[in-house]
Amino acid sequence: MMDISKMQYRPCVGIMLVNAAGKAFVGKRIDNREGDWWQMPQGGVDDGEDLREAVLRELWEETGVKDDNVQILAQTREEVFYDLPEELMGKLWGGKYRGQRQHWFLARFIGTDEDIDLKAHKSPEFCEFRWIDPELLPDLIVPFKKRIYRTVLDEFRPLI
Repeated sequence: MMDISKMQYRPCVGIMLVNAAGKAFVGKRIDNREGDWWQMPQGGVDDGEDLREAVLRELWEETGVKDDNVQILAQTREEVFYDLPEELMGKLWGGKYRGQRQHWFLARFIGTDEDIDLKAHKSPEFCEFRWIDPELLPDLIVPFKKRIYRTVLDEFRPLI
């Protein structure tokens, strides 16, 4: 039996990438066959890695977008946390973490859709992408991350 109270949160960054029209990037996860879930790019922070470096690395790994095609506009004032649902607890990330602690960044995409390459990394996360009205973000993400998306959207809305 796992003692969840002793498990840590995985350090992570998330990116709300918006285009010139104010639409947010979402990708459909390759590994989620149980639903039509879409998410913004996010991923772990390596030991000693600067948060902005982690954002740009994750964005490149998941979307193929190079750092010269983005302008970072803002960062959430505080970390946001979420717990994994019970059925995933102990299964992801080697069973080491109970969820994630995330710093989110808002970035303006200044490239074109041709600058997006979901297969740029050897293990793609997304099988397709689209640009959506940011208000739809909480409706498209897996249920256990909805609160996070609402928090991020509320904080970044005035800047989009």
